[in-house]
Amino acid sequence: MKIEIDKGSGFCFGVTTAISKAEEELNKTGHLYCLGDIVHNSNEVERLQRIGLETITHEQLEKLHDVKVLLRAHGEPPSTYETARRNNIEIIDATCPVVLKLQQRIHKSYHEHDIPNPQIVIYGKRGHAEVNGLVGQTQGSALVIESVEEIDKIDFTRDIVLYSQTTKSLQGFKSIVETIKQRIAPGVEFKSYDTICRSVANRIPQICEFAQQHELILFVCGSKSSNGRILFAQCLNANPNSHLISNETEIDPKWLEGTSNIGICGATSTPSWLMNQVKDYLLTL
Repeated sequence: MKIEIDKGSGFCFGVTTAISKAEEELNKTGHLYCLGDIVHNSNEVERLQRIGLETITHEQLEKLHDVKVLLRAHGEPPSTYETARRNNIEIIDATCPVVLKLQQRIHKSYHEHDIPNPQIVIYGKRGHAEVNGLVGQTQGSALVIESVEEIDKIDFTRDIVLYSQTTKSLQGFKSIVETIKQRIAPGVEFKSYDTICRSVANRIPQICEFAQQHELILFVCGSKSSNGRILFAQCLNANPNSHLISNETEIDPKWLEGTSNIGICGATSTPSWLMNQVKDYLLTL
């Protein structure tokens, strides 16, 4: 049986940096708070918890004083930094550079007004950590739409500035742009900025090619991963014999019957060690 792990799968730069910063601090002190799950993969979160990483909520952050807190790659709204200053909390900032740049652009659009009275629209998942950080740059006024089906929430008589969560679908963003152009009122200004991270977008053609090269695909991904859902959907489209699993315990041995060529891949939030663990398990079968 041939088993291949996709070389392009695994942590993106932002997640790698966040985990490296966490491990560096844990090696020195043995304990560190992290605001929210450091990565949308429960297996990796549990690994780091075993060596001293403690995940906290925003409510718990309000009650902490004189400690160190890691901000994950997704980024945070300005209110989080204000809480840290007020409570004398030392921030270890692991915000992804791509997300940080996007936050700065949205902040500028809102506060410096590239166009008068801008209606800032963000294509993203409501409640997602990154999107919360982006909306925070507008003091909560930005409109979040999850798909082209929600386009009616936009006021087409007002000037519009459109951004995207970094891990959303490029095709979905283009559909929204085209629909707004068709619906916008005469004389209204519309600016759109493709702010999708190419470490996710560029993965799509590569992972489709990988899926087509194997009889069976095991896509390893945490249930909270947005880019994981996007990438798995692409896998499934390229190879209907694709299965989404969070770890090796979810593998059904029946999937392997009559199969001699298996591909293992994952999201940008999937650790390499977990995909290797899945491969080792398959070899024992």
